Amino acid sequence: MKWTLDKAKPLCPQICEQVCLKIALGEFKAGEKMFSVRETALLAGVNPNTVQKAFEQLEQDEILYSVRGSGWFVSEDITKAENTLKNLVAEKTEMYFNSLNALGMDNDSIKNYVKEWDNE
Repeated sequence: MKWTLDKAKPLCPQICEQVCLKIALGEFKAGEKMFSVRETALLAGVNPNTVQKAFEQLEQDEILYSVRGSGWFVSEDITKAENTLKNLVAEKTEMYFNSLNALGMDNDSIKNYVKEWDNE
């Protein structure tokens, strides 16, 4: 499992986003046991407390659940993880369009640019 974290930004939200991404894309399956907090921290290169905080947030969001003495598991219903991914994609797309609009490009020009870029 590869982690791509920007150490200049808060790590906990990034871990939450990447766990949701991995669930939505099927890397982590519904009901599957997650790596331990310590294993995840080693893989991600962060403090275990950061991972614990992220997992607890994901538990509040009903994306993960914990079983005392057994660890963390992916919830059976992955809809919330998929919705988190959709919202993240929408947010980043809006930011992309807004930044290019600020450079003077209209939305049609941006869409054409993306189509050309995708064909390369």
